[in-house]
Amino acid sequence: MSNILVIRSAATGDASISNTLIDAYLAATPGATVVDRDLDADPVPHVTSRSLAGIGRQAPEGTDFATTRALADMLIAEVFAADTIVIGLPLYNFGIPSTLKSWFDYVLRAGTTFQYTATGPEGLVKGKKAIIAHARAGQYDDTAGIALAVPHLKSLLGFMGVTDVEVVTAEGLAFGPEAAAAAITGATAKIAALAK
Repeated sequence: MSNILVIRSAATGDASISNTLIDAYLAATPGATVVDRDLDADPVPHVTSRSLAGIGRQAPEGTDFATTRALADMLIAEVFAADTIVIGLPLYNFGIPSTLKSWFDYVLRAGTTFQYTATGPEGLVKGKKAIIAHARAGQYDDTAGIALAVPHLKSLLGFMGVTDVEVVTAEGLAFGPEAAAAAITGATAKIAALAK
């Protein structure tokens, strides 16, 4: 039985295409243990001066940071418990949603999910697979430096050691109903096939 960590980051709820793709993947993996974290319904707080110390390497003393530290510890434990991490990634203003960036701010912890070595940083989250369920209204070349969401997300995952990453993209969603339907159908089939 596999353990799947789902990270949903769309702000559009039931209308979300990235959530639709995630649901297609989950439907194709019956019997899996799933932790489903919806960052729209239950967002991870953005980093502030009051929370920053709580997500760092050393657990600070005092009660001010206890809530932040407990949340970060829980999110990190979910990552380590998963075999597969499925991330819903809508494209917002060419980047990742701020809620997803906040999740990474809590999960990327020096000495826990990555470490610095004499030869550079090393990810400590080993043996995981990630699937990115990506949705965007336009069509973009992810290597052209305009739409930065996929390269950014792959960099964050790689930094913590997750390098086995599959990206399934439904794009051109604003190009009319027929183009959108074809994009969703194709991406749904592709992500369901990854579950086999």
